[in-house]
Amino acid sequence: QEPTGRVRVYEEGALRQVAGEAIRPGGLELTERAVALLDLPPGARVLDLGCGTGVSVEHLGTRHGMLAIGLDASALLLREGRERQAHLPLLRALGEWLPVASSSMDAVLAECTLSLMTDLDQALAECHRVLRPRGLLAATDLYARQPDGAPALHRLPLCSCLSGALPRQELMGHLRAAGFELVLWEDHTAALRSLAAQLIMAHGSLDSFWRQMVPSGAAAAEVGPAIGAARPGYFLLIARAST
Repeated sequence: QEPTGRVRVYEEGALRQVAGEAIRPGGLELTERAVALLDLPPGARVLDLGCGTGVSVEHLGTRHGMLAIGLDASALLLREGRERQAHLPLLRALGEWLPVASSSMDAVLAECTLSLMTDLDQALAECHRVLRPRGLLAATDLYARQPDGAPALHRLPLCSCLSGALPRQELMGHLRAAGFELVLWEDHTAALRSLAAQLIMAHGSLDSFWRQMVPSGAAAAEVGPAIGAARPGYFLLIARAST
């Protein structure tokens, strides 16, 4: 749970009306890229960690014939997902404590969600636990291209991929500690820039958007400088669990 006063940006209409049902840079187009890299057969068991309204869960099942289940901590987003498609297997759970049997999943999909974890090491350990030996983790997320600027992002009064963004090397350290080996890293910062451009078109400026997100005007004024210091980028990675 987020500390009092932190805004869950992913639940807010000001973002969702622009980002669409996927609520993340790249949307289902980037999901398709991840699926292609995972190269899993129909019937593969996939856990969508932080599934939101279940858009990717539905996509994996209907388009690729995979047995996908979704977990999310947001009751609001899960309720919307069930209202849209009542049959979707969506459960409320924290990423740090997955109600999933050990070695039962072929892949874990984490789309702009690892940066939301309160305890990233615990969440990655859980991902490793539920994966079969040599199973795959596919993650898309923000990262701090300027490492010295990351602490300023973490101080923002937001619960978002932005405020949890880590430098690449720090994230790699967390993955290794959890027993993952990196298979592939792709930079997709263009998808983040595209979303930012859409937000500017919808709200007049990024400053105007963030002032809708952050209740305090003084705190909202900190967002722009923090972004400038950290120079956020967006990535897609594939990592393999050790045996």
